[in-house]
Formats: sequence, C-alpha cells, structure tokens
Amino acid sequence: MKNKSRTVLIVDDIPYVRKTLKQILTNRGYKVVGEAENGDEAVRLYQEIQPDLVTMDLVMPKLNGVEATRLILKKNPDARIIILSAMMQENLVADAILAGAKDYIIKPFQTEEVLKVMDQACSDLDGFQIAGGAA
Repeated sequence: MKNKSRTVLIVDDIPYVRKTLKQILTNRGYKVVGEAENGDEAVRLYQEIQPDLVTMDLVMPKLNGVEATRLILKKNPDARIIILSAMMQENLVADAILAGAKDYIIKPFQTEEVLKVMDQACSDLDGFQIAGGAA
C-alpha cells in the first residue's frame, strides 16, 4: 500500500490505545502528526495540523467523539474521520456516521481491521482502488 505518508491525528483518552494505534499506523507508513485525549483537543489540533485522517474515540471527557466529529466536519467538510468504538456503543456509532464519519473500528481492534479501514479511507486520496473495491 502506497499511502504517501498520509498524516493521522489519533484521538483517544486512553494512552495505551493511542500508543498501540500509533505503532500499527507507523509500521504501515502513516505519519502520526498529533494525539489528543479528548474531543476539545481533537477539534483544536485538527484545525492546527489539518491531517489526512483522524481516528476518533467516542467516549471521552470534555467533548465526546460524536460532537468533536460534528465540529470538525462543520469547519472541514472533507475531513476523514474514523470512529473507534467499544462493542456496546452501536447508538453512538450510528450518531457519528450520521454526523459524517467515514467508517468505524470496534475495540478491542485487530491490526488487520485497523489497516483495512484506514487504507480504504485513503484509497481515493491515493488515486487508486484497493483490490476488491468498486472501480
């Protein structure tokens, strides 16, 4: 996968989750350009660094992932936000998708699933389709 060092902002209130995602994405060639532990930080950092992709946890202090997604997309309609969600948060995932998130990953996540979702989110940026994707 040639992702041309796509930039990523990782948003999660749990340091271990941020660290694990950073390792997965860095090993794939993505460039993690920022980390946030709550929705307020996510909105501020997005405006500052304008990453290609955002991984957004749903349940966080100060501002949840659904509201942060709405605020980012209100100012940046082309933002690509991927939701991270625990199994029992289907209603919040639906709210985030309705707010404009591109896809979601269920926690605890598997490396292969993270990479599949992230690569698909970048496919149109890279000018090619993932094998098996729509032409």
